[in-house]
Amino acid sequence: MKRKKAKIYNITIMGDGGWGTALSLVLNEKGHKVTIWGAFRENIKKIKQTRENSVFLPGVYVPESIFLTANIKRALLHADIVVIAVPSHVFRKVCRRYKPFYKERHVIVSVAKGLENKTLMRMSEVIEDTIGFHADIVVLSGPSHAEEVARSLPTAIVSSSKNMKKAKFIEDVFTTQKLKVYTNPDLIGVELGGSLKNIIAIAAGIVDGLELGANTKAAVLTRGIVEISRLGVRMGANPMTFSGLSGIGDLITTGLSPFSRNRTLGERIGKGETLSSIISSTPKVAEGVNTIKAALRLAKKYHVSLPITEELYKVLMGKDSPKKLVSNIFSRDITSELDWLPFVGAI
Repeated sequence: MKRKKAKIYNITIMGDGGWGTALSLVLNEKGHKVTIWGAFRENIKKIKQTRENSVFLPGVYVPESIFLTANIKRALLHADIVVIAVPSHVFRKVCRRYKPFYKERHVIVSVAKGLENKTLMRMSEVIEDTIGFHADIVVLSGPSHAEEVARSLPTAIVSSSKNMKKAKFIEDVFTTQKLKVYTNPDLIGVELGGSLKNIIAIAAGIVDGLELGANTKAAVLTRGIVEISRLGVRMGANPMTFSGLSGIGDLITTGLSPFSRNRTLGERIGKGETLSSIISSTPKVAEGVNTIKAALRLAKKYHVSLPITEELYKVLMGKDSPKKLVSNIFSRDITSELDWLPFVGAI
């Protein structure tokens, strides 16, 4: 029996960072017509010349078949699928630039992991707010460092949407032998898991910087997923999502991997560097730094306790030392590990 030939789509990646570039390689290998759009002409020009994204994904060849442009109109002219792969703090700005070229046929895929500080919106909500509620929006999230995906190392991620037919569509488009995509209808949980784990990963990195060992780090990561779940459930998420790929799966990767920007930032803070000096030393964004204020505001709004997040904020603001972060967490009142369960109902 003849196998049905896979359909080819025009896919535009909005953002020339590491993750956007890695996804372009995956989609190009599947035979799709891929365009990368970047806001900075010099970076796009350099990638075109060298066929390498030396700033965000060094050492990985970008095939000639991937089209690169800084012209947003040209990038979106024939697009069927638009992947928005920019940091959360510029996400709305990029959506606004995209809006005049939006077409009803577009399926919009958000791969950003963060919260908007001013509005406390998740990235799918920012798309709705700028493009419109009628847009077909899908979120991809999960354990997926660009450096590994670009080198075809196996992983699994989640596709989520209010429209599960579109989530399934994106699952089919993105799935390869090395990148397995599962669907999950819990859009709130998927986005919150991907956003809040960056905060906990910074705390885990501080443990590394202080050389406190695997036991301490495991405790921080485990209690961290409790915090994420506690807030997520109050906001309407399914508690089981946080036991999945976009919850504990993404947290493990971000809290352990040497490629993790958030863990690495935390490690450098644990070793005595200041937040400002770390940020000024690299063009790469550690999303946990941008997300932490929004997380604390949401915690206040929903009357939820986030002890690790609260202590980490003091350290990032220079109000406490990294050592104080760990001592304050471990000196909290003794309680039952299962005290958070009332937040999740029947489980």
